[in-house]
Amino acid sequence: MIEKMNLVYVVGVDSKKDEMLSALRDLGLLHISEKSSPDESIALRFSSLQKLSSLLGDYASKDEQCDTELGDDDFEALFAETEKAIKRKAILEESRSTKLLQIERIKSWGDFSPAEVMGLQRNGIDLHFYRIDKKTLKALSEENDIRYIKLASVEKLDTIAVLGSLGNEYSQSEFVLPEKGISELEEEIAICEKEISYLENTLHKSACQIENYKRRLVMTQNDLEYSAVSNTAKSDGGLVWLKGYIPIGDTEKFVECAKDNKWAYTLETVETDDGAVPTKVKYNKLTGLMKPIFDILGTVPGYREYDISFWFLAFFTLFFAMIIGDAGYGALFLVGTAAVVIKMKKFTNATLLLMVLSVATVVWGAITGTWFGLESAMKVPFLKALVIPNFANYPEYFGVETTSVQNTVMKFCFSIGVIQLALACIMNIKRKLSLKNLSFVADIGWLISISALYFMVLYLVIGQSVNITVVAICVGVGFLLVALFGGMSPDKTFVKGLTSGLSDIFTVFLNTISAFGNVMSYIRLFAVGMASVAIAQSFNSMASNFGGPLIIVAAIIMIVGHLMNIVMGFLSVTVHGIRLNLLEFSGQLGMEWSGTAYEPFKKSDELKK
Repeated sequence: MIEKMNLVYVVGVDSKKDEMLSALRDLGLLHISEKSSPDESIALRFSSLQKLSSLLGDYASKDEQCDTELGDDDFEALFAETEKAIKRKAILEESRSTKLLQIERIKSWGDFSPAEVMGLQRNGIDLHFYRIDKKTLKALSEENDIRYIKLASVEKLDTIAVLGSLGNEYSQSEFVLPEKGISELEEEIAICEKEISYLENTLHKSACQIENYKRRLVMTQNDLEYSAVSNTAKSDGGLVWLKGYIPIGDTEKFVECAKDNKWAYTLETVETDDGAVPTKVKYNKLTGLMKPIFDILGTVPGYREYDISFWFLAFFTLFFAMIIGDAGYGALFLVGTAAVVIKMKKFTNATLLLMVLSVATVVWGAITGTWFGLESAMKVPFLKALVIPNFANYPEYFGVETTSVQNTVMKFCFSIGVIQLALACIMNIKRKLSLKNLSFVADIGWLISISALYFMVLYLVIGQSVNITVVAICVGVGFLLVALFGGMSPDKTFVKGLTSGLSDIFTVFLNTISAFGNVMSYIRLFAVGMASVAIAQSFNSMASNFGGPLIIVAAIIMIVGHLMNIVMGFLSVTVHGIRLNLLEFSGQLGMEWSGTAYEPFKKSDELKK
């Protein structure tokens, strides 16, 4: 359920601004949609802490962590030392890389002293080094006035030492010697590495305090939030005020706090055109299972959109089971989830969701007779008894034709599709009727069209006999209802709504074609599920070719093959299972998932993502 919000203006005395902000933060109810930027100094501090914490993560060890909270002075000393070590290490590593590159450039010439070469130049011997191509080298060999010595190649180019300089008429690039030779450079690299090793030890010790860094990060994050809200507050004439949103269910708590602190306030119903209203979804024990998925996807419904958590869970569970499709895999997921719960000693929404998905997969796999893709599973009477013959992946054990099974499963997929899309139409009709919005008639039109298009799909894909004339008439009636009433709204007259709808008649035509595609798209459940079974069978067949002493090879093929199939199954669930809910179903509902999550002004105990 999406909780209703009140628009709130809260006013206090400017001289007690900090007290007002602290009380509001402790209350933890006021959502401020449009916040100003925080103070630059706090933002820089947070950025530095975040960067340093991330770098120290590479040096942290779970076995060597200190949970003792450091005082301000001790932490600042640690922070300064660590920051200095990080900067110094970066300088040394860059210096080492530069020296290694210099060695790489001249290593083919062996160890020599560039200083002695420079000494020759100071004594009047004008010695230059060039890198040249084959053509230039040949031209120089034919010149009697140019004296040069051919040296070992540098970077795959011929290199020469020349008394004097080459003119511009030759294609060349002068090779500048480093200031030091290989032995000197290697000594300096060794010194760099020794100091880097010392600095790394310092960083390892600092990383033992990683929990203190995390605590300071959270504290600074709270300071950042407080600063942003403080800068957002308006003041004039000795008064300071803030605008925000509060869930209607928490209004009494706010009013009580306002009275205790002697604030002035107003509570207003949000306007229909207010696009800044945040969305707070109130989950129950069942729909809360979907919260981990929504958090991963980062999807938030708009304030005036639907909370489809229950329907998303119901259909996603079915889609997951059909796409994974194997009872053996489902049993593995169930055992793995149970092991996690035992280790954690508690259930979470994520583990409960995994259990629901695992059980659903076992059930679907059992009624299709799929256990790790093994045909021999159907020779076990108990497993065979669980199968619904018309859904069996091994129909020959039940006297059913393969084509008949495929048609049944495809029809089942299309039926799921039309049920989900029809549900969206019914939800729209119900809401619009309560709002006295005449465009509900357009949703009745969509319901008629989608239902008729379902039979068209069955006719085209599995050859089911249908009355095409009746189907065409229904689609036509649905099209007309959408075209005539699609532009209606409570703020328009009937004529204006009619005109608006008719002006979009071409778009309605395209959307009708799209609705046909939406119903068709549910065939992906059949196709991906069948592909998963085929892959499992292929690996099983490969493994069956190895026996006797090579049984270990068969085991490896089975394990690796099924693991790959499981991974691909999860990817398919992400691509297809979630898509059907977020695009086809949500699209029919008219949802854009454009909401802003309700994030009240309060102290946080953990770092925000």
